Amino acid sequence: MSELMVNIDHVATVREARGTRYPEPVYAAGIVEMAGASGVIVHLREDRRHIKDRDVKLLREVVRTKLNLEMAATDEMVRIAREIGPEMVTLVPEKRQELTTEGGLDVVLLKERIAHVTRQLKESNIRVSLFIDPVEAQIIASKEAAADMVEIHTGKYSDAPTEALRLEELRTIIIAAKKAGDLGLGVNAGHGLHYANVTDIAAIPQIEELAIGHSIVARAIFVGLDRAVRDMIELIRGVGHRQ
Repeated sequence: MSELMVNIDHVATVREARGTRYPEPVYAAGIVEMAGASGVIVHLREDRRHIKDRDVKLLREVVRTKLNLEMAATDEMVRIAREIGPEMVTLVPEKRQELTTEGGLDVVLLKERIAHVTRQLKESNIRVSLFIDPVEAQIIASKEAAADMVEIHTGKYSDAPTEALRLEELRTIIIAAKKAGDLGLGVNAGHGLHYANVTDIAAIPQIEELAIGHSIVARAIFVGLDRAVRDMIELIRGVGHRQ
């Protein structure tokens, strides 16, 4: 049965929208953990548009489940990760103009660099996940780069305009998850998942954890963060009870 890691970037987005000192991402981390999340995710972007260095340092002090640091494979970010020591790092592509991560990391093209960064992080006892599209070549390259796991990008599935296309993307993800599992990689999934589409992804046997942020924080505006996290966990666990 899949578990839920919650991305709290958008708590910091609200803070930065007004340049205030609140809402505090550290408070959000405590709430999502108490609500049953298996981990807390933040993306420290190179432009520091939402999460700041001080947020990551404070979160390292207070998170008691698992801190998953999303970051680009740059020397600066590797240095920060090794200093702070999250339980895991997810390497993601990053563009300055994008609203959110637009696609998976091209491990095939960047395998030498990714392998170098992976070695450095593992030297600091940090598990390494690669955020990739559900493509066999990317999964094989991730294994060759010595990653511990992959996070399958579910954006095309989540944004599919028709049911037929959604099911096609779902089949692609199912095949990719099985391939990754067969190679001995851990498998997570995320991007664009929400309360109406999460169950089909959660039902994929190889997927260990789902990384979800925006839809949970959006729901929290109306029902509160604790309830929003518990509602998502209930959906995910309900899949496990039906299997």
